Amino acid sequence: MKNLKHAWHHIRRSPFQSIIASLVMSTTFFVFTSFLLVSKGLSSALTFYESKPEITIFLNDGLDKSTVENIQKQLTMYPSVREVKFTSKEKALSLYKEQNKDNPLLTEMVTSSILPASFDVSTNDPKVLETIYQDFQNKKEWISDIIYQKNIIEQLLRFTGIIKLWGTVIVSLLTLNGFGVIFIILSMKITTRKEEINISRLLGASKYYVKKPFLIEGIAYGLSGGLIGTLLSLILFSLLSPNINQFFKPIVFFQPSLLIFLSLLFIQSLLGAFIGFISSWFGVRRFIKY
Repeated sequence: MKNLKHAWHHIRRSPFQSIIASLVMSTTFFVFTSFLLVSKGLSSALTFYESKPEITIFLNDGLDKSTVENIQKQLTMYPSVREVKFTSKEKALSLYKEQNKDNPLLTEMVTSSILPASFDVSTNDPKVLETIYQDFQNKKEWISDIIYQKNIIEQLLRFTGIIKLWGTVIVSLLTLNGFGVIFIILSMKITTRKEEINISRLLGASKYYVKKPFLIEGIAYGLSGGLIGTLLSLILFSLLSPNINQFFKPIVFFQPSLLIFLSLLFIQSLLGAFIGFISSWFGVRRFIKY
């Protein structure tokens, strides 16, 4: 308890330095938590697309019924095909109007004649989609376009890789910055209290006794930064989650969960306390040798 009072006394004697240390750590954990939540959302998107392999084949206008039936028959002959769904031009118009019913400007000038008929092919084996894509992409007399979710998955993987790379770099730099700030601030405080520390040592105080308040102070900076930064990030994502999920619909990109919130708060606070402890430990080890 006495060491806690000493640590609190140190913090109060230099409030601006203490605020800066806590602010830097809070920023670090805000970015770190946001990075974790975005990565989790991107993983959910990848899982969604990988679990629902599908390819959409858009047909040219003017194909007769027998040609359309022949295309459908060819598609059903592939192994592992789960469903081949035909969407006529009229059905495509109906779906388009349903999707844009809240925006009449997008629907009033659209007719079925400008929308293509299409086949949606679902399989149990994503490799079959690659075969279908290769077989049909050159049949220009039948096919106007092919949308293959492999492209989406590859783009998501590429984007996820970029996010993880830059997220790791930024978080690492911010962590080093937080480490350095706590180290420098505590080093400055130790230097200004050098005479006080020497007197305490002469009066019989142990090296651990004079070091302990500074260690507790470093832990306090890290703990408060981890708690505040994580909490702010979770609150922000919770407020934005309806808009984020609406944008990524039907994928649930971010699902607020009390258990996840509490787990993140606990883990990040401990991590912050650990960083604060390591930073202060190096500081006291460097400047309190006797």
